[in-house]
This record gives sequence, C-alpha cells and structure tokens, in this order.
Amino acid sequence: MTNNYWLKRWQDNDIGFHEQKVNPYLDRYFTNLNVKQNGRVFVPLCGKTNDIGWLLEKQFKVVGVELSEEAIIQLFDSLSLTAKVTTYGALKLYQANNLTIWVGDIFSLSSTLIGVVDAIYDRGALVALPLELRAKYTAHLIQITNNAPQLLICCVYDQSKRDGTPYSVTAQEVFDHYHRVYTLKLVKCQLIKNGIKGVEPANAFVWLLSKNNC
Repeated sequence: MTNNYWLKRWQDNDIGFHEQKVNPYLDRYFTNLNVKQNGRVFVPLCGKTNDIGWLLEKQFKVVGVELSEEAIIQLFDSLSLTAKVTTYGALKLYQANNLTIWVGDIFSLSSTLIGVVDAIYDRGALVALPLELRAKYTAHLIQITNNAPQLLICCVYDQSKRDGTPYSVTAQEVFDHYHRVYTLKLVKCQLIKNGIKGVEPANAFVWLLSKNNC
C-alpha cells in the first residue's frame, strides 16, 4: 500500500474512513492521559478528522501529520481557519492559532520539526498501515515524540476474511510494539455494530499507554 494509494483515495473522495462525528472514545477516555492545560497533542495520519476540532475546543494545542494536502485544506476550511503555509524540504507546514499540521510522509518528520509532544491520539494511523509497516511506524512514533502518553484505538477481527483497511491489530501486536517503553492498559473492548465492512464479529480496543517508570 503506497503513498499514491492514499493520495488517490483523497483525490477521488473515497474517504469512508472519515468519521462524521467526534469519536466517542476520545470524549470518554482522553482525560485519562492527564494532559496539562494548553498541552500539545500529536495526531498522526490525521486526515481532516473532526477530533481535531474537539481537541482545540478543549484548549489543547494540536500538531498533526497527513500525507494529503487536500485533506488539510479541507480541515482548515472546516475550522474556518486561514493557514500560513511554509515549505520545509519534502514537507509543508500549515499553521493557524493552536493548530499545526505537517503535510507529507510521517517518516520524513523528525523530533526537531515536531517539537514537544505531551500526548498522542492515534485513532486511524496504526490501523491504516499494513503489517510490514507497523513496526517501523511505532518505532518512529516513539522516537519523534519521546514516547509521549498515548490514547490508541484499534479494531480486532478475522483479517483472513478481508483485505485492506482498517487492519486488525491484536492486543498481542500492540504489546509487542509498545511494551518496552509503555505501560499498557486496555480500558475498553466493545463490539462494533455490523462489524468491519461486513466482517463479524469485530471489536474496538481502546488503549491507554503511559510511560514506563524504568
């Protein structure tokens, strides 16, 4: 699954993954991360998610990264914000008020560029990546954010019954990727009504990841 695949999805408006409402797990569990007032929340592979508007309304600063510039143009339009746009090599930076979005490949984003991160909100990034990229992604995420506390939402189902996103990411896989630097807590396991694109049963797993003390 290449970058061009995702760019074409946005170009064709084939974005069934975009939720029309704020994710209820964000509203229910984000406060458990105890992010300081005006803290910076990183949203990887953010698209034009309405969750960013929720975070801004709660007085957090948001920094995101997204491959599709069209998605980010739509995001700023939906928030009635006029962005200042700056180019940094292969990346573009869109900024307005408390919102900062990098446009380009997440693997081109460094800790120096992203700056301080107080928390990560991953609803659609890990599940959007095929198995062969997930270890690379999680290692990179840990590195550029200094393993900031994380609210992670995954789905789990029988992947053999379908191909494509959102991918099933099991509890064991989450543990394998993150247990060396995080304490993991599964706070919710909920059956997904109608499954994942017709595949049933499917469950949403909601994780809180906090930094290990050691």
